[in-house]
Amino acid sequence: MSIIPYVVNSFLNDPSHHSTLATIKGLRQGIVYGAKVRFAHSLVQAILFRREPWPQRIRFIIRMSYLHGKNLGLFVFCYKTLRTIFASVFGISKPWRAFVCAFIVGYVTFNEHNSVNEQIIYYLLARITVGLARYAQKRAWLPRIQQPVFPWFAAFVWGVVLWLFECHRETLQPSLTRSMVYLYDNSERWSSWRNFLVRDSRP
Repeated sequence: MSIIPYVVNSFLNDPSHHSTLATIKGLRQGIVYGAKVRFAHSLVQAILFRREPWPQRIRFIIRMSYLHGKNLGLFVFCYKTLRTIFASVFGISKPWRAFVCAFIVGYVTFNEHNSVNEQIIYYLLARITVGLARYAQKRAWLPRIQQPVFPWFAAFVWGVVLWLFECHRETLQPSLTRSMVYLYDNSERWSSWRNFLVRDSRP
């Protein structure tokens, strides 16, 4: 075995370096995951909704992927760093340590109101709403309902989103509005078999 890989692997697997290396690996994971998720989303957005020449669309895809990867990577890196500091210096219990560190880092890294940050936060909001409801059931703060809840939940969500779209669409998030326009408004327009079946009719 070459000496360089051996030395590097020995350093990486030394338990005394674990906390520091975990923050670096977290940075890497956040960048890769964020860029991969946003690349796929931005590619679909560029194909379906954007009308600029393709060089501009490609720049849009790269810019959105960069922002998502950068923000998520920085959040993971800073959160893990701050969590390590809080654990070693202040000795705060795990639940409070997780919340306080994420609260501080979330404010610092996601304070800019842009489309990427907005979509990340809305995604998390939907998930933590369900998570908090399950936590409340776990703690017996809410009763466990035996009947299926999801069909009613789905019906309520679709009812509200279509009501807002049909009557108050200016209140919806722009990317959601574009998706709804594509599905519901654009399906009202056509002039030939081409823009009826093959490609969308442009307004």
